[in-house]
Amino acid sequence: MARQNTVFKEAYNRYVATLRTDEALPSEPEIASRLGISRSTARAILARLSDEGIIRWNKRQKIVLRDPSRDDFFPSEETDSLHDIIERSFMQRILSDDAAPGMQINELELAREIGTGTTSVREFLIRFSRFGLIEKRPNSHWILKGFTREFALELADVREMFELHSAAEFGRLPADNEAWEALARIKDDHRAMLVDFDNRYKEFSALDERFHLLIHGASRNRFIADFYDAIAIIFHYHYQWNKAFARERNERAIHEHLDYISALEARDPQAIERACRLHLRSARQTLLQSLPQSMSDAEARTA
Repeated sequence: MARQNTVFKEAYNRYVATLRTDEALPSEPEIASRLGISRSTARAILARLSDEGIIRWNKRQKIVLRDPSRDDFFPSEETDSLHDIIERSFMQRILSDDAAPGMQINELELAREIGTGTTSVREFLIRFSRFGLIEKRPNSHWILKGFTREFALELADVREMFELHSAAEFGRLPADNEAWEALARIKDDHRAMLVDFDNRYKEFSALDERFHLLIHGASRNRFIADFYDAIAIIFHYHYQWNKAFARERNERAIHEHLDYISALEARDPQAIERACRLHLRSARQTLLQSLPQSMSDAEARTA
């Protein structure tokens, strides 16, 4: 039942984010197909939208009465999948102030902290271990190997190769591909964030992840999609290492995103490559600046 409730809330949030005033909504089977859910869940979503006064539902006619507000969404902690919950707990642990190379991570402790079984935690750690940040030891223990400057540079190199390819593919998508609608919504979310940036700049890392994940989806390459999971996790969480100048850094990135989006919308291959390279160069600098402060001054200067 809890799993079904999570599916409903997650799908509801996704659908609410797409709604616009005066829009006529499609049939329940179409909504179910679009969201990848059952018809009963689609019906439950429509019922809640009606109860909240977001739509008028009269038999087959469903009209959006108003744009949704932030209060209309379920909190993220109620929609997270078990994988997301494990990921967040794990990253918070290795990003804590006392985390250092050699720190032990115990499957049993992590599972108890999250409130889940050790099998799910073990599967996550095994999958994450192939990127070299943690290493398996006997008796359900893992060792944190440390986020080094070399690791950061290698990660940035791979991200650049993947994203340049994916961005070029995105620019070649047909006009009726749903990715363009998703890009338009992300563009609107960037502009909305800028309006109240002093209060919302800390939300940028989640928006950054959504944007880059959308671009990588255009590659239609299973290997890129799989490896990007790890890239997204690390680039998403690395902002927490060094909060200095976070507002200025995020403001620069959001403007780079908007230029990047404009290049994609123009379908100009040269402009797409320029905007992509510029933004990834900034992301590389941010990642290196966010390394643990134990890095020597000499290393920092060469970054």
